[in-house]
Parts: sequence; structure tokens; C-alpha cells
Amino acid sequence: MRAPGSVGAPGASDAPGSSGASGTPRASARTETTGGSYRAFDGPVADGRGPAAPRRGAADPVKALMHRHRELCERAVDPLEIAAGLEAHGVTDRTAARFRHRDVFSLAEEMYARVPRDGDAPPLTAVATAPVIPRPRPGRALLTLLPGVLWAAAVTGVRLTEGHTSLLVAAAGVLAVALALRAVLRRGPLSPHRGARPGPHRTGAWTCWLLCYAALGDSLLRVAVAGGPDGLPDGTLDGPWPFAAAPLLTLALACAPAAWSAHFLAVRARRRLHTSRGLEEFAASVQPLLLGTCALFLCALAALVPLCAAALGEPAGYAHTLTLGVLLFLARLLVVHGFTQAPAVVLAAVGTAEALAPATVLAGRLPGCGFLATPVETLVTAWGPAGVPSLVCGAAALTLLFHATRTLTRASAHVRTDQPC
Repeated sequence: MRAPGSVGAPGASDAPGSSGASGTPRASARTETTGGSYRAFDGPVADGRGPAAPRRGAADPVKALMHRHRELCERAVDPLEIAAGLEAHGVTDRTAARFRHRDVFSLAEEMYARVPRDGDAPPLTAVATAPVIPRPRPGRALLTLLPGVLWAAAVTGVRLTEGHTSLLVAAAGVLAVALALRAVLRRGPLSPHRGARPGPHRTGAWTCWLLCYAALGDSLLRVAVAGGPDGLPDGTLDGPWPFAAAPLLTLALACAPAAWSAHFLAVRARRRLHTSRGLEEFAASVQPLLLGTCALFLCALAALVPLCAAALGEPAGYAHTLTLGVLLFLARLLVVHGFTQAPAVVLAAVGTAEALAPATVLAGRLPGCGFLATPVETLVTAWGPAGVPSLVCGAAALTLLFHATRTLTRASAHVRTDQPC
């Protein structure tokens, strides 16, 4: 698609700095925005440094870059989409300076103006309107509710049965919930975007550990500080090692608001991608959107905590459940957009810290090692057993939130680029 006035004559627009008929070198071709459309013109560069050195047709670096990203240039509906694709492939403002452009967006404007397209100008609707993003399918929306429903059924079955039957029901429930979660994370808004490069980092094992700690960790820490444990967990609240089912039910039901919040962020970000006129403007508009999405999910999670606790007759652990839920939500958002290293490192650090808390209490019982248990025992005395995971998960969630405001506000995080770098 090319706006009116784009350079389009074959052979004459391959190099913005090619010589004219009189043999006088022309200045580098630039683009400007007028009324929402883009047109190319010949003149000095915008930063006042005078006309750029002429490029020769066979050695035109911009033409070579366009050939390298030909598919991206041909399917782009505006220069910002090309800029997002270049940014995703590692092109920075310093790289753009080698092409005699002040930033990546300026380079993308020239590439958009010079790309050969069918017809002289695109329809006005193709330029003025944002792409239609499909809404979530009803089946996938119901799929996000499945983990919570299955976990509620499993907990009810365990409490209505005894002995080996209770163990079989619990095992079947855990397996069913795991399969449902796998389906939710592979389809819909919580699945990695097409074209995202997830890399070798994985977060599944540490996520399972954090969920196990949410169910058993606080009670283990409480009985360890008191001198126990005196037995293995039996899945009840009155046993020697109480099992907390409410946090897991809350997090399982939170899959639905997490998917809806992720879809909301994706839709709004894609619309801003086609209305912004530069990478900086896009980042400035998406940052409050990202913070608002996290706040929306936090409100939904805070509403689920007392409901699940009341339904199961357990105390509502707001601090631990909320911080863990936000941490897992931010980690999944980053994974969805292809940023897996930071979530993997942060979740591993949180899981290690939570494992060390009861380990240091137990190690403090050894002769001469009482000092090891002092920090954890002090924290448990002041804030309770949930203070340790709440502090760790809260600090990790803030770390991921800061990282997300720097990565998920890039245009390249919201554009699908499948062509090779």
C-alpha cells in the first residue's frame, strides 16, 4: 500500500540519493506525515545537517535492507509496522545512523515509501482504520474456566471420600487440572504469539513448585517453627501438615481474568500500533495500558480470594495469593510475547528462596547452627508464615513489572514478524 505522492517510478526511486537527469546528486529521500498519510519528497534531512551523501543504485544499503525484509515491507500498512519489525530484528537507532537516518522510524518511513506496491495509492479505509482483531471464541473463553471448575470438583471429591479413594480422586483431579491448564496455555490469549521466539528458557517446573508451596509451604513453615512437622500431609486442615486448597482454587479460577486481561492488552496495543506515529509515541501510550491491565487483573484476583476461602472454609490469605497471582500473570505476559529469560530467572529465584525458608529453620536445629533459623523465625513471628512468600513474591512481581514496562512497550513486542532476521 502506498499513499499518494509516493516515489513509484521504476528505476527512479530505487535509490533516494541517485542522480537526476542533469547529473546533479539529489538529497536523500525522506517522508513526512500529512493528514495521516505518508508521502516522499526530496530535500535536506530533518535534523538540519544538510543533504545526505548520494547513494549509488547498486550499492544502496537501504535497498539491500528492503530486499532482506521484503515480506515485512510489502505487508506493512504503515511505517510504524516496519519500524516494529526492524526493532524486533535488532535494528537500533545506531544501526539506522549507518543508513543516514536519525532513528529507526525515519528509516522505516523511507522503506515504506520506496517499497513497490500494486496501484498508486491504497484505499482510504486501509490507511485510516486499524486491523480487525478477532474476538475470543466462546469455546476458548469457556476453556479458561475449566481449570477452576475441575479443581473445585477435585477438592469436593477429596472431602467427600476417605482412604485410598480420596488419594485416587486427588490424583485424578490434579491430572485433569494439569491437562486443562496445558490447553489454556497453548490456545488463546495466554499462548505465545505467532512469530514470537520463546527461546530455550522454561518456566513450567518452577511454576509447579510455587503452586505446591502455596498449598503446603505456609503450613510447613508454621509447624517447622513450632518444632514439627510430626507427620505427612493428609489433605485436611486438621492434620499435622495442613493443606490449603483455597489459594490453588483462586489461582485456577484466575485463569479466566488472566486470559481476558491478556486479550485486552493485545487488542489495545495493536490498535495503538496503527495509530501512533513513532516508536516513542507508541511506548508512551502502551505503558499506562500495561499498568491498567495489571491493575484490572489484580482487582479480579482480589475479588476471588475471599469467595474461594469462604467456599472452602479456609482463611483468606490475601498477601501470598495476590503477590503470587500477579507474579505468575506478569511472567506469562512476558512469555506470550517471546521474553522468557527474565521470567525463568525470577521464578527460579523465588522458588529457591521459598525452599530455603523451611530448610534454614530445620537446619537451625543442628548443634551450633541456630543462627541459620533466626531471620526466618523473626519474619514469621512478625508477619506470620505467609510473610516469607509474600515478601519474596512481591519483590519478584515488582521486578517483572519494571522489566515489562521496558519490553512490552516496544512496538516489536506486539507485531508478528515471521521472516528471518
